[in-house]
Amino acid sequence: MATTRAILERSNQIVTGPGSRDEKLETLKELLRDFLDTDALGRQSMGPHLEGRTPEQERRFLELFRSLFVRTYVQRLLLFEVPDFAYGKESIDGDRAAIDTEIVTDRDRFSVDYTLQRSAGKWRATDIMIEETSLASNFRAQFDAALGRDSFDALLEKLERKMASQRKAEAGAKP
Repeated sequence: MATTRAILERSNQIVTGPGSRDEKLETLKELLRDFLDTDALGRQSMGPHLEGRTPEQERRFLELFRSLFVRTYVQRLLLFEVPDFAYGKESIDGDRAAIDTEIVTDRDRFSVDYTLQRSAGKWRATDIMIEETSLASNFRAQFDAALGRDSFDALLEKLERKMASQRKAEAGAKP
């Protein structure tokens, strides 16, 4: 709970603090890189589709997934102008933990629950449930569908195009 609370409170300070949207985006990305275990989330999301892939294909996928996931998660945080967080229960079973939180706005409350894994003495989020929907399961369904239509390499190319498009859109949005 302490790790999750510290990350969310620091996120709130960044979102509500001074600085441009781009500065906030970069600061949030740096903060969340150590908290979000995107490699674990990416492996869960891809499931058996990573079996038999070359180390280069797996590395390439995990790098793309990390960039896309952190960027998407951070941009969602920036959608809330004055977010607040409520903390629910914490359950710990060995090196795994579940932390229940809510994003609270003037108009609504959104359940956001974290699954964490302790590794090397550090707690990192390996899945996030938003309104009882696992992001890993959501990505898994999308990847299953994409790989039912195309090859693994075609999926990697699509993810690379998406990243390039996002970078171009962000560069064009700067004053």
